[in-house]
Formats: sequence, structure tokens, C-alpha cells
Amino acid sequence: MPNFLGYCCSLCGTEYAADEVSYTCPKDGGNLDVTLDYDAIRTKYQPEDLLSRNDPSLWRYAPLLPVNAPEGDSTPLHIVGGTPVFRLRALARKYGLQNLWLKDESRNPTASFKDRASSIVVARAREIGAEIVVTASTGNAGAALAGMSAAVEQKAVIFAPKSAPPAKVAQLLIFGAQVILVDGTYDDAFDLTIRCANEFGWYCRNTGYNPFTAEGKKTAAFEIWEWWRDAHAAWHDERDEGFDHSPLTIFVPVGDGNIISGIHKGFKDLIQLGWLSRMPRLIGVQAEGSAAISNAFNAGVETIQPVSARTIADSISVDLPRDGVRAVRAAKETGGTYINVTDEEILSAVAALGKTGVFAEPAGAAAYAGMVKAVARRIVKSEDPVLVLNTGSGLKDIRAALNAVNPPPVIEPTLKAVKNLLR
Repeated sequence: MPNFLGYCCSLCGTEYAADEVSYTCPKDGGNLDVTLDYDAIRTKYQPEDLLSRNDPSLWRYAPLLPVNAPEGDSTPLHIVGGTPVFRLRALARKYGLQNLWLKDESRNPTASFKDRASSIVVARAREIGAEIVVTASTGNAGAALAGMSAAVEQKAVIFAPKSAPPAKVAQLLIFGAQVILVDGTYDDAFDLTIRCANEFGWYCRNTGYNPFTAEGKKTAAFEIWEWWRDAHAAWHDERDEGFDHSPLTIFVPVGDGNIISGIHKGFKDLIQLGWLSRMPRLIGVQAEGSAAISNAFNAGVETIQPVSARTIADSISVDLPRDGVRAVRAAKETGGTYINVTDEEILSAVAALGKTGVFAEPAGAAAYAGMVKAVARRIVKSEDPVLVLNTGSGLKDIRAALNAVNPPPVIEPTLKAVKNLLR
């Protein structure tokens, strides 16, 4: 890890050596930003050195990560990232947008964005010799940790609220993790996880707590940067005027805040290196029933007040977001904003994306629902290039998906019955 220098507290600015702390700032509990040796990276590498690598996974950006790329045979841990970007032409026409895309994180090994964080945390756990990695999760983060751990024979313990969708709990069990269901909320599971980590010496993966989670999530920013470079070159040749004058706007679903803060960190790394000249605009989307970060942003403060979260989008259902301050700053410092969407709007978004060939879970569909609202409010204009981030597969929550569509009819197995139905 030659480029990993240490940490800097996001609240008080105190700097720490790499071996001085593990999770949050001892002074004020602030989230820690990983500090890289940007001068050394800039001296040794140019963008083409990374982008020319024959590796489609997030490990193509290894010089910009605080962990070493895993060695050994190919496993799910080695192939996280490299997710596709699709152009949504029909939906762009519907909302009068010139350019609309979706980055589909459901193509990761355990079918969610959370694989990015877990791959980096598991790699870190192997480097420090951690016997057990533990996390709290409503499902996706736990499945990601369980899957990445299983790939390299790392022991994992997952605490999940008993209300977690059965499909997500099934993933945890199939991957061989020790699963403990908590009779409480995600926040109850989060606090219990930290107490257990302190008591038993386990390495804690919790988002908004372990600084390496954001380092995994920032790799999505690197992929967007790489894709945008290629797209910009192609559209510049076609002299697309709107492309040059409007920054890329990215819609990100937000629960605990770690995804949007991680993506922001990735873009900041690229700017620090001089490899990115223009920061994309980040727009956070929260469920109306779980909008603690959005509430703070729209009140113009960084103090996050807890809510009693209730939403169908379990992956972004959080009472007290643990990375709220950095999430507020991600939108504020990029000229973005926060938008709230109802459960009904989320379910409509699941159905709308399904008609494009993308099966999104409610949390991922929330980002698209936020984009629809942003267009209606003219936060996004016709010429603005827009990217929606789908963070997980609809197969994670079939119950919610079935609520987004009408049930199919049941008929007798006769041609007459088919004809009557078609009438």
C-alpha cells in the first residue's frame, strides 16, 4: 500500500497515521477520509496507465486504492465493478432529455453496489490478519460481505433486522456467513455490531464507520469518469453543444449517505490528481419516509436529526444516517441538491425501468424516481446529460416488485379462454 498515507477527520480535520486509528475520529466521532499520496501517484501514473489495463474490474484502479489488489485465482472478489452504462432512449424522449443513461450495479457478483465496499474491506481484513469481519445490514451490504468473504475463506458475521427481505437473508445464509437476526431496526443492528466488534476483536465493516467502505464505493466514480471521457470524445466529434456546456448530473439513492459520499470522494481524488477538470453534479434521492439527510440539506445545516424510517426501499431505510455530514456536502459542494420520493413513486419507477430491461430493487429505482421529479421541477433541463445509478437487483425484493405491477390473469388452458382475454 505505498500510496496509503493515513486518514483525515471530515469534521475537525485532524490527521492520523495509517496505524493510529481504525474507524472514526477519536476526538469527535467524525468519519475519516482516507489520505493518499497524490504526488507519488501523479509522478508515477498517467490516466492512460490505468485505463489501458486489461482488467474490467475495480482493481484496474489499484494505484488509487488504499489496499493491494488481491492475489490468487479469479474469484468474485476479483471481478467486482466494471458495471455497464445503458442509454435510456425511450425514457429520455418521454421527459424531453437529450441524454439519459443508467449505470446498472445489479451486475455485480452479489447483485448490488455494496460489493464495491465489501471487496475493499475484505482485502483490508486479509492484510491486517482479521479473523472475523462483521457488519450490520438490511441485506445488500451483508450479502456483499458474505459473498466476498466466502470467495477467500474469510469468516463473516452479519447482523440484520428480522424485517429484512427473505431473498436477501437467503443470500447471507447461502454464502455461509453466520447470520443473526435482530428484533429491531437497522440502527439497532448497527450499534450492536460495534459493541460486538469492540468486545470480541472483530473487524467491523459498517458503512459510515469503516473508512474503507467509501474507498470501495468511490470506484464507481472512477468508472463514470472513464466512461464519460470516452462519451465526451465521441459527442465532441459530433459537436453536441449541450454536452460541452452542461456538467454531468448523477442521481444517487441515499440511505446512510456512504454511497454518495464515496462517489464524491472518488471525483475529488481525480481532481486532486489533475485528471478531472469539472466536478459532476450529485443529486441525492431519499425515500420520503427516510429523509434525515435531505432534511438537513434543505434546512441548510449539517446536523443530522434522526427520523423514524418507514419505506418500502429497505436498503435506504435508516433512522440515523452514519455518513450524513459527508452526504450533505457531496450535494452542496457539487452544485447538487436532495429530492424526496414517495413509496408510490418508487414502485412506479421499478415498473418504468423494467420496461427498459432493467430490474431494479426499490432503493435503486428511487434514483430514477428522483430524476423524474427533478425534470418536473426543472432542476434538470433538456440539454443536461443525466446518469441514474441503479444500486441493486429487483430479485433482492420480489414482494416489492409484485406491488409495482398488476397480477397476471389466470385462465383455463383453452384457445377460447385466450380469445376472451384478448377481447
